[in-house]
Amino acid sequence: MNGAELLLGPKALARHGTRTALICGDEAVTFAELGERVARASGAFVALGLRPGERVLLLMRDSPGFAVAWLAALRAGGVAVALNNKLSDAEFDHVVADSRPRLALVDEAFAQRGLTGVEALPAAAFAERARSAAAVAPFDVPSEAPAFMLYSSGTTGRPKGIVHAHRGFAVLGLAFRSIGVGEGERVLSTAKCFFAYGLEHGLLAPLALGATAVLHPGWPDADSVIELARRHRPAAMFSVPTLYRRLLAEPRARLAPFAGIRRFVSAGERLSRQLVGQWRNAVGGELLNLYGMSETFCACMMTPPGSSDGLRTGTPLEGVRVELREANGRAPAADEPGVLWVQHPAQASGYANLPRETEAQFRDGWFCSRDLFVRDPEGHYIHQGRSDELLKIAGQWVQPGELEAVAVLEAAVAEAACVPVPDGDGLERLALFVTAKTDAAAAQRAAQEACERMLPRHKRPKWVRAVDELPRTATGKVQRFKLREILERELFGRD
Repeated sequence: MNGAELLLGPKALARHGTRTALICGDEAVTFAELGERVARASGAFVALGLRPGERVLLLMRDSPGFAVAWLAALRAGGVAVALNNKLSDAEFDHVVADSRPRLALVDEAFAQRGLTGVEALPAAAFAERARSAAAVAPFDVPSEAPAFMLYSSGTTGRPKGIVHAHRGFAVLGLAFRSIGVGEGERVLSTAKCFFAYGLEHGLLAPLALGATAVLHPGWPDADSVIELARRHRPAAMFSVPTLYRRLLAEPRARLAPFAGIRRFVSAGERLSRQLVGQWRNAVGGELLNLYGMSETFCACMMTPPGSSDGLRTGTPLEGVRVELREANGRAPAADEPGVLWVQHPAQASGYANLPRETEAQFRDGWFCSRDLFVRDPEGHYIHQGRSDELLKIAGQWVQPGELEAVAVLEAAVAEAACVPVPDGDGLERLALFVTAKTDAAAAQRAAQEACERMLPRHKRPKWVRAVDELPRTATGKVQRFKLREILERELFGRD
């Protein structure tokens, strides 16, 4: 089989060939046109000497050109590796060295980034070469053969290369099916295609289901997303809580283009009751929570329409199995948290060049997410944070996410993040950082009072501070160590 052929082979084109596959600015590409361009581009890769299993780096913006190159690498038997253009120099150099690419395609905007020891071609030059190349037949690979890699980094440590096989393409679009979005409809994702979230929901799932993917080359902001919604009128929008919050800060009249969107999906960060309610009041739509990870590539769980309360993560999607386990491997008692283990048909085969990490998290067909969940009586799973974030304060376990959830319920607070910080005696205490919707002092005061009012003494923060913004990684995750450093400089003068 070949994943690219599943999306654009004769069977797929017989169903969707005349439909529009991609829209980007003023450019619209049908499925048939995309299939021809991918076939020619795969011929260009073969002419350049790409051999099966070799990796192709793509440092490109989201565009039809990116989609063609990414799919063509797979069709030729290669392994596509899309790079996040906001990686730090150290992270960028690590990914290049770790992925060991045969060649790279680079958009002109990113030409200044060094690719030591890699044959790099301007993306525009490759596109020109592909236009005159002879199409080649798709390379037939085993279903377990590597198709692409995703590089995921949390708040610490180097990015890990996650290897995904061609078999994963057979289950694309589980979330789309669960919310009734598909053939002939337009889909807008604000997540970029080098993220698992954006790659599936912003490109591959629409192609798998005969829908139209609306691509945007730049990083999303309120203005660009409002304009995309106004111009293209998508049936579904996939984004993150941070962007939904930014949109809610706009004048109500500017949100009118969202009124026609049938489904709104949120992933990547913790939702809240407050945000779900505010979005419903402003737009009239329900924010649905979606949970997935780079290691499963496709979505795992989602709140069914009509059940979103801002706390429920959701229920497993079709074909996905989940279990909650304690450290000893046993199931936790009712209402007690456990670590989520997932068995997903699109699950990765492991981490590149990291056998110990692979062995620790991929076991007997299951993947250990290291995320804590509880299961409510109705069968909904509720995310409790990371298992490695649990802290003992005054001899009792505390989950920092509890403090964050309390803080963001306050009208003055935009975002919140809680981190452990050693006090002058070396004992860990909790520090809560908040950003304000308007007034920083009001947000700090509101968060402090809410924690005192709603949390037992051992869970209350010792310090509450307001910051202009929460520091984030290139993948959008909060860099908690930087928040810790802010307070340590204030308290102890540490650099």
